[in-house]
Amino acid sequence: MTASRNPTTAEELRGAGLRVTAARVALLETVRDGDHLGAEAIASEVRGRVGHISVQAVYEGLHALTAAGLIRRLEPPGSPALYEGRVGDNHHHLVCRSCGAVADVDCAVGHAPCLTASDDRGFAVDEAEVIYWGLCPSCSTARSS
Repeated sequence: MTASRNPTTAEELRGAGLRVTAARVALLETVRDGDHLGAEAIASEVRGRVGHISVQAVYEGLHALTAAGLIRRLEPPGSPALYEGRVGDNHHHLVCRSCGAVADVDCAVGHAPCLTASDDRGFAVDEAEVIYWGLCPSCSTARSS
């Protein structure tokens, strides 16, 4: 019996039909190692891993990884886009109105699309994106003090 192993980042990129480059490997690993990162934070981390990379190249790489389903783009209203490595499970997010902290929250029902539209208007719904807004524990404590 052979032990199963996780694919390497390069194998995942190839499996998604993407060319393997040092920048793409660094982008994917940075997003997966991070916690709801913005493009500027990702660019800074990738530069630390591979040297110079333009902001445009970072955006192009993030777009390619998102289109391939390897990362997810989250766009809380009023905030810059954030990227995460948790994909394929239709989870949702909690966003703090005060500090902007973002946390994952699992699907309310446990299976996609998590919510049933009151009127789907003929759409074949396969995913729901929910953002819960409020105050994180730190901001809530600070306000009550």
